Amino acid sequence: MTGRHARHIALIVLAITVVSASVYAQQEPTPEVIANLRAHAEQGNSEAQYLLGILYSSGKGVPKDYAEALRLNRLAADQGHGDAQYQLGAMYSSGMGVPQDNAEALRLYRLAAEQGLAHAQFGLGVLYNSGIGVPQDNAEALRLYRLAADQGHDDAQYVLGVLYANGDGVPQDYAEALRLHRLAAEQGVALSMRFLGAAYGTGQGVPQDYVQSHMWLNLAASRLTGENREKTVEARDILAQPMTPEQIAEAQRLAREWDAAHPREP
Repeated sequence: MTGRHARHIALIVLAITVVSASVYAQQEPTPEVIANLRAHAEQGNSEAQYLLGILYSSGKGVPKDYAEALRLNRLAADQGHGDAQYQLGAMYSSGMGVPQDNAEALRLYRLAAEQGLAHAQFGLGVLYNSGIGVPQDNAEALRLYRLAADQGHDDAQYVLGVLYANGDGVPQDYAEALRLHRLAAEQGVALSMRFLGAAYGTGQGVPQDYVQSHMWLNLAASRLTGENREKTVEARDILAQPMTPEQIAEAQRLAREWDAAHPREP
């Protein structure tokens, strides 16, 4: 893979939050929930240790304490808890509550990936792709991305879509790129939505369809920020110039319906 795409993909892993998307990290838990988790964690329950570690990482219901999160995740990871292994690996990778240690992050990601966890497979793939803590191995990165993508991991689908579109490390295959970007877009990945919008606008790989193009670009723009959003809005507005008011209204209706059917996570 080119250095440009390797750097691009490496940035994705930096955006992966150490805090799990668990409901425990999204909602403020009650004191009763925390007390129950703590009791089970003290009895050696790995799931409770992991979930309590999430709360200490996020500061939900307890004071934010990375050292305590580290301790709890290590207890769970030592019992073979895959999510805790991944969480602990992410903390070592980012240096959150512990000195950064890419070799230890790699070891923990691998343990979790071997249990079939898609997010760990993707994280391990990023390390192999970028050569962080391990000799760069694009073939192994691709294998891991595919394993994660096949389990529905949206970032893995997006990354593979980029690689197939550009023929970067794989034979260029625009049909496969479209398939992967569509899967990621259906999960709310804004850059994959933009890819689909561009494809429908130019008719590359799909029949040209300005309504579908406008819909996907509109959905992407509502989720992007900064320069990415500005460029997407500009592309959508240029596309709209030859469209009739009825076509634009239809595209906007479809975007609203898509949003209603795919509520965003808090």
